[in-house]
Amino acid sequence: LALLYKFADDIDREGMALSGKRLFFSGDEAPYAWTALMALENPKRRAALYGEALERMAGNPHLPALFRDIFRGASLPCRDPDVLEAFLREIDGLAYSEDGAWGQVYESLLSSMGRAGDAGQFRVPGPVADLLVDILDPKKEERILDPACGTGGFLAGACRHILEETSSGGGLPAPGDRKRLSENLTGYDRSPAMARLARMNLFLHQVPGPNIQEYDALAGEEKWGEAYDVILSAPPFMTPKGGIAPHGRYRISSGRSELLFVDYIAEHLSPRGRAGVIVPRSFGFLS
Repeated sequence: LALLYKFADDIDREGMALSGKRLFFSGDEAPYAWTALMALENPKRRAALYGEALERMAGNPHLPALFRDIFRGASLPCRDPDVLEAFLREIDGLAYSEDGAWGQVYESLLSSMGRAGDAGQFRVPGPVADLLVDILDPKKEERILDPACGTGGFLAGACRHILEETSSGGGLPAPGDRKRLSENLTGYDRSPAMARLARMNLFLHQVPGPNIQEYDALAGEEKWGEAYDVILSAPPFMTPKGGIAPHGRYRISSGRSELLFVDYIAEHLSPRGRAGVIVPRSFGFLS
């Protein structure tokens, strides 16, 4: 979140250089601009203001809706002012760019956080995810889904693959290519925290309005009729606490989440669709 906070200020200052005024951090929000934060000389005051700023972001009417959504529910993760000071100084040395490179940096940060979540999520190593994406070779006109997207690694990989392919002739992607990606890339996750990380990941991969939804794909029925051309996923390897209460539209009867996800994926492929799914102890490729 600190990256997005800093980058929002970078974008704001670029706009100020052109128009003479801030857009994101103006009016009552001006004291919470990153530059104002880092101008403070007292580390304890900086830590306190940073915590206040995180809590205000979701209600900042000047920020884009995507930014407000990512910051919703955010809070100060570290109360040690010395540790936080060192962290903020590191972030302050970074600068936003539009070449997508920060998406890969962000994914590296996610990888360093650990490989598994508390609900059986498994963070797929980058080379494995890239291999699966290359095999399925998603196209910019195809609808792509990860029904258990976690931090969005597969969707980010699909985004990189498509943008590299569209610019393979040496030119830049067409202006409408990223907008089309926003419309065609879909991710679900039942965890609000994971959905927030995935939105941030895709934003840093230059997807302007990532369609990441807080949704329990196994239990929900309202999206059952949707179909996708490409599905990439590494479903949770364990059943969440409290078990699963699947509806009656699955072809198999099971309480194991990975089996239900494979059935879900098979049911949501378009007639000529293809999928790559990572399951315990093996790879599964459906066509």
